[in-house]
Formats: sequence, structure tokens, C-alpha cells
Amino acid sequence: MVKRSLQASLIGIQEAKRAFALKGWTQDNLAAEVNLKTRQPIWRFFSGRPVERHTFIEICSVLELNWREIASNPPAEFMELEEYSQFPVLDIDDLVEKVRSQRFDKIQDQCGILQLLDISRPVAIDDIYIDVNILEEIASQQWLEITELQNLDPKQFERFGLGEADQNQIPGTQAVETYSKLRVLGKPGVGKTTFLQHLAIQCNQSAFAENLVPIFITLRNFAEESKVTNEFSLLKYIRQELFTSGISDPSVIETLLSAGRVLILLDGMDEILNQQSNAVLSEIRRFSEKYHKNQFVAACRTASQKLRLRGFTDVEIAPFTSEQIIAFAQKWFVTFTKTNIQDGQALSVQFLEKLDLDENWQFRQLVVTPLFLHLACWVFHGQEKFPTKRTDFYKQGLDLLLGKWDEARGIERDEVYRGFLLPQKLKLLSQIAAATFEQGQYFFEQRIVEQYIGDYIQNLTKVQMDAEELQIESEAALKAIEAQHGLLAERARGIFSFSYLAFQEYFTARKIVASHNIEAFGQALEGLVSHITDPHWHEIFLLTATMLRSADSLVQLMKQQIDALVAQDPYLQEFLAWASQKSRAIQRQPKEATSRAFYLALSRTPHIASHFALASSLDQGMFLDAALDDLLLECAIDGNQDFAHIHACGDALSNILGIVLDVGLHKSLQQLSDQLPNSRQSQERFGLWGQTNYSAWAEQLKMTIVNYRNISHQWQFSAEQQQVLQRYYDANQLLLDCLHSNCKVTAAIRQEIEATLLLPQKELEDREWQ
Repeated sequence: MVKRSLQASLIGIQEAKRAFALKGWTQDNLAAEVNLKTRQPIWRFFSGRPVERHTFIEICSVLELNWREIASNPPAEFMELEEYSQFPVLDIDDLVEKVRSQRFDKIQDQCGILQLLDISRPVAIDDIYIDVNILEEIASQQWLEITELQNLDPKQFERFGLGEADQNQIPGTQAVETYSKLRVLGKPGVGKTTFLQHLAIQCNQSAFAENLVPIFITLRNFAEESKVTNEFSLLKYIRQELFTSGISDPSVIETLLSAGRVLILLDGMDEILNQQSNAVLSEIRRFSEKYHKNQFVAACRTASQKLRLRGFTDVEIAPFTSEQIIAFAQKWFVTFTKTNIQDGQALSVQFLEKLDLDENWQFRQLVVTPLFLHLACWVFHGQEKFPTKRTDFYKQGLDLLLGKWDEARGIERDEVYRGFLLPQKLKLLSQIAAATFEQGQYFFEQRIVEQYIGDYIQNLTKVQMDAEELQIESEAALKAIEAQHGLLAERARGIFSFSYLAFQEYFTARKIVASHNIEAFGQALEGLVSHITDPHWHEIFLLTATMLRSADSLVQLMKQQIDALVAQDPYLQEFLAWASQKSRAIQRQPKEATSRAFYLALSRTPHIASHFALASSLDQGMFLDAALDDLLLECAIDGNQDFAHIHACGDALSNILGIVLDVGLHKSLQQLSDQLPNSRQSQERFGLWGQTNYSAWAEQLKMTIVNYRNISHQWQFSAEQQQVLQRYYDANQLLLDCLHSNCKVTAAIRQEIEATLLLPQKELEDREWQ
């Protein structure tokens, strides 16, 4: 009869103690590694007393010893685990095929559907899944100086840390085939769980790893069940999984594992509560080392990458590329459009066209993540447009990250915010965002953000904490924000940023809007308006305007600050007065000072006047002035008096004569046209006329246009004045963008601002006096 217990020989005890000393563990550590409730069996093992057979073998395995060499008189008839677990009837290939067949329906049910947020029905994974790409280099593990990051362009913010990401990405399945033990990291909502489910389905359907048996384990479920039994054993958990599929023989899974014929998918390493994480991780390490021949893929949030697994290669899910966004949108709208496939395809085309517009680049920042791309598709599906108020979209996104995403999947996380309520978390994030943005910091060192968190905790608790305790609390809060919500992300070692620039901007605007009293609110608005010429703050202005219950005070302060930019320069005031005088000559006055903007732009930068016009409607007189200005530019090209050039000027002048209504101007321009040589004359005659008459003719044309249309003044701006005017134009455009952003401004204030855009100081003062 096979002995049910084993004991170590004297030589075996010495060997075991040497191996134990090399580990540097205590007996309690070793007991935990072997999944024992107490260390009594460890004491009995090292004392040479009998130990239950399975425990003896497990201790030797953890100490990397051959149990036969350690045991006293090991029984010849007692086979090792690998030997006695061989399936006695079927060969291994037949066994794999049989288990795959019995498990097929369970895997399809477990992994074949997705329950998307705000969608009332489950969705087949194949209907919506897009293959993910993998980054083999993890950005947050690189060493960088903070100074290397401060000048990053806002539109490149999301791409930082990816390096040559487009070249270094590999398909997700290729990464799994390359590494037998793989840990997939990623931000919340990038599709880690969906990727593992996809692998299980592909394996189940023989499209990937068809010679393996897929086992999908949600680690939080494993932890909860293990807590009840107080025994963290993946082997027993998997046995139970197979039992639900009608596989009752406990030796089956050990046979498959020993042969390396199992694909083990471990989802949600970051979703285990702290008090259970050590036991779960210890069991994963022990299990993956013992059954190392098998294929392992684990998923974990990037912020929890410190939960390392020996022998596992860490990779990171890459943001969606443009091609992946297109493919996802096409699948999404076809799946969720209730009418027919053609309507879904048409709606996806509309979605992608509008997403690609310049004004929607902030949305493009977010939709590189499947979670936010789904949200964008869902919002667009209901309205067939993107929301005018981006703040509404951001708020929905934050609701997902700050709780709804975990709640929908039944995930309970450790609370390390000292009991913070949601409004307090929002306030903390707003303070961090505003403080860093005010300093021009998209990236900030860990110690800086921990200091902001510590200040907030100290003010909130009203109880003086010693420096060490406050540091511990601050560090824990930062880890929680990073791991649980993904709103702060470690971009390089010790360097953090908001995970999306859009959220830093949103929280900064929220801090302004949420000022606690009238005095603080006024100071916050004045502080914001002081940044009116800084392009990095333009999005903050737009977000703040739409978040305010009334934006009257903001737009009035903006208008005052804008007018003050040019108020003290007499030459610029003269320039504005000229543009105002020209605009009053327009018979059909356009809205919103369009004509003033047109003439200001026309005098400075010909050919791009439409870029500066604050509306699109121009009357005939404005079209004429634009055409005359183009003609003058064409004729003023120095040293170009050849046949083609003079002929082109003549054609342009002939076209202009067709839209001139003023009799005197028409007569003068006609006389100038008649002076040009006939196109039928030889090029030699043209050249001679050009050399002797062209310069005088061009000067006379210029004087005629100046006299009749009062344009083509030679405004001579200094370099500084040109910069001031550019800032003045941009600030006025920002003000109009705010007014058009669906913000709440009373009709009287809106009309007054629109009527006084681009006016010189004297006319502004005259209006006030009136």
C-alpha cells in the first residue's frame, strides 16, 4: 500500500535547510507559498517528522528540490505527480480534443458576448471586436527628465511615450505566440478583458492555439471563492470549472497541465482587494512555475504593473490607430443601427467624417481608447452629431472612470481616499489640474503631485498630521487615482500627467466654475482672462463658458481685456479707425463686424482675408475690394513685365470692370485697360511697352484704387505691432467662439459685444457716452 505520508532523511533535512536559507524566507513565508493555513507542517518537515504526502512534495517543489532525494525511504511504487496524473485511457491529443469539445459551449457562453455600457442587450464579441496592437516597450518604465517633456505640443500629448509606436506595434495574437508567459497592461477601458475573451473564443473555434484547452479565469471571482474556503488553489478552481462542463475526473486537468496543453487566461490582476492580493499572486507564481509548459496570458492595469510575476513578459496595449478607429466605428454602427446594414454603414461614414473635422480634435484625443470610442459612437448614434458642449461628453467619460465602469462589472476596490465622496475626489482632481496647468505643466514629478494631494488631505481632515503619515496617505491616494480611475498616469519613471489632456483642461475649467463665493469667482475669472492671448488656454475659455450658469461676466471681461491690447498704440488705433470707416461704406452691413475684420485682414495679409473674416457673407463692394487688392498684388511683382504677366493683369482688370458700379471708377479703370497693348501684338512690342510704360501704369492703377476705394494703404507695422495685431485677432476670434459655444449669455450683452468687435477706442467711448 502506498504510504500516505513522507518524512525527510537527515541528509534531506540538511539539503532542505540549505535551499530554505537561500530563499531568505521565514517558515511563515514558506507556509504561504505552499498554501498552508499554519506553519506546523513546515516545522514537522524540517524536524524529520511525518508530513502528509502531497504537502511534502509541494514543499520540495517550492524549494526546488527532488522530493525522492529528500525523503527517507521513498516508496518505489509511489509515482511523481507527472507520472500518476497521466490519463490512462486516451492519448494526449485525443484528450485535448475531447475536453475542448466538452468545454466548447461553456467558453462560448463565458467569453463570446460583451455587455457594453448603456446598451440594454448583450453583443456577440465577433460583431464588435477589433484586433488590438501591442507595444513591447512600456512607456512608464523609461527614464526621462521633466525638462524633456514641457514643450510638447498639446495635439501630440496623447502620442507621448509611444516613441516609434507605429513601427514597434505588433498584433496581440503575435505577442501571445511569441511569449509563453505574457502580462498585458493598459489603461482602464483599452480592452484588456475583451482581448483575453477574444483569445479564448479564437482558441475555442480553432482559429488560434487549436491544440490547447482554453481556461478563462476572472481573478476577483477566484479570490472571492478562495476566501470562503481559505484555500487559494488554482488547480482546484480549474477542476471545478471543468466539473461544470461534465468533466468529473480530477486527473484530467493535471494530465493536460503536465503536458503543457492549456491556455490559461487570467483576467483582472488589479481587481483583487489588497487583503487577498498576496495570496492570489503567490498562487499564480507557484502555479505558473509548476506548470510552466503551458501558455499563460494575464491582464492588468498599467498602474498596477508593480504586481510582477516571475517569468512573465510585460507588454502594453497600444492606442487605437486611425485604421482601427474606422474599423470599430463601422462595426459599431452596423451592429446597433436598428433599421438595416446600409443605414448603419452610412451613419458610420457620417461619424468618421465629422470626427475628422478640425473642431473635433479634442474628441479624437479620447477615442483612441475603445471605452471612449464606444461612448462617442453612442452619443453620435442618438443625435447624429457630436455634442456642442464638449463638457457634457467629458462628464460622461469621467462618470465611467470614477465608478460606473467598475460598478457595471461588479468590481469592488480598496478605498484609500480616507472615505472621500465623489464630489471630494472631483475637487481634488480639479485642484491638481488647475495648479499644474497654471504652471504650464502637462507633466509633473511624482513628489509635486503628492504635495498637492497632501495639502488637500490636510485641509480636508482639519487634523494636523505628521509629515510621514501625510506622505503615506498622499502616496496611497495617488496610487488609487492611477490604478482605479486611470485619470493620472505615470508617463515615465516618477513623471505623471493626466491620462488625457482633455481631462486636465476640463478639471481646470471646473475649478474656476466651482469657486466657492462671489469674490473668489471674480478673482478666478480675472485670472482666466489674464491668459487670453495664450493659445494653450483657449480650450479652458471655451469649457468655462459652457459650464457657467451665466457667461455674461466672462465675455464682458474678455472684451475689456481684448480692447486693452491695442488701446495704447495710436497707430493701431488709426488702423482700426480706417477699417471702421471702410466698413460703414458697405451698403448691406454684415453681422458681427464682418466687414471690419475683412478690411483689417485685407490690409495686412492679402489672399487669406477669408481666414480672418468673422462671418462668411460679403457684399459686392467687399468682393470688389478683394479683387482689386489681388490685382494690385499681381501688378506689384517686381521685375516681371513679360508678355504673360502683362496679359494676366489685363485679363484681371477686364473681369473687375464687369462688377464696378461706380461710374467714375469704371471710367478710370477702363482708361487704364485701354492703355495696355493689344494681345494680338507681338511679344517684342509687349516687352518694349513693359520696359517704358509698365511702372507708371501700375502706379496710376494703385492711386486710382486708393482714391476711389480707400484701400491699399501702405500700413507699416513694426514687428511688435504685428504680434499685437495677431494676438488681437486671435483673441477676438476666441471671444466669438465662446459666444457660439452654446454658452448662456443674455441677448443684450451678446448684441453689444458683436456690435463693438474690432472698434477703435474712440468709437467705443462714444458708444458708452451715448
